[in-house]
Amino acid sequence: MTVMSIAGLQLALPANQNNFDTIAREVRNVKKRFPHVSMVVLSELATFGPAPRHAETLPGETESRYGKLAADTNLWLVNGSLFERAEDRVFNTTSVLSPKGEVVARYRKMFPFLPYEEGISSGDTPCVFTIPGVGTIGISICYDMWFPETVRALSWLGAEVIVHPTLTNTIDRDVELSIARSSAAVNQCYMVDINAASTMGVGRSIVVGPGGEVIHQSSGEHDVILFDVDFDYVRRVRERGWQGLGQTLKSFRDHPVAYPQYQPNARSQTLDGLGPMKKPDNLV
Repeated sequence: MTVMSIAGLQLALPANQNNFDTIAREVRNVKKRFPHVSMVVLSELATFGPAPRHAETLPGETESRYGKLAADTNLWLVNGSLFERAEDRVFNTTSVLSPKGEVVARYRKMFPFLPYEEGISSGDTPCVFTIPGVGTIGISICYDMWFPETVRALSWLGAEVIVHPTLTNTIDRDVELSIARSSAAVNQCYMVDINAASTMGVGRSIVVGPGGEVIHQSSGEHDVILFDVDFDYVRRVRERGWQGLGQTLKSFRDHPVAYPQYQPNARSQTLDGLGPMKKPDNLV
């Protein structure tokens, strides 16, 4: 049996200040209370909140502090994300730190929440990493999940678990819960969707199994979400189907359809007719 214990931290943190010391204390407390935990996942932009003025080059000071925290606690640590400054652009970037304190992966959010997340550049590379002898994990951030191609790309690359830091404080959180469930089911993987509690987010983090089953859904308050990922279970679902039912990844692999939207230079009259990306006008 290949099982990994993960803790998602739905923390109530203030925006626009340095929350690292609070986060470090929470991470240390989790490891002290639950020594068997192997990975801790934070919410998107947990450290400083949604303020691009805190952008740092990577590697940088804050990422290094997370590396030391990971090493001190002997944890795999997904730091939610930081704003990364790269030359004249800013990205929303998640770093994955190993129990040795090493950066094993960085992922730049591919879909900033436009037109509201202004001034943030889009990443262009799906990100997976493998824990030797355990399994393969993919990284996704918040609005990425609304584009099914992103999660499908991660499963295509071998991800058995999608770790998905998010920062949502809007009315569409309920829709995101349904997207998390459907993403897990159609890609036969775990979805680990960790949101911030108030004041930055509305909470309601969710952990979903590879059949779309809800393992845990939080309220809006502070929550330490402790659960086990069974990689053998993922592999069994992918081979046999969930409860012996649909083998969706095999069907996707074997079907010969050439999707029109993915052909070279493809254009859509419908999408082209939607007009420019901008904030909605007043309807009154």
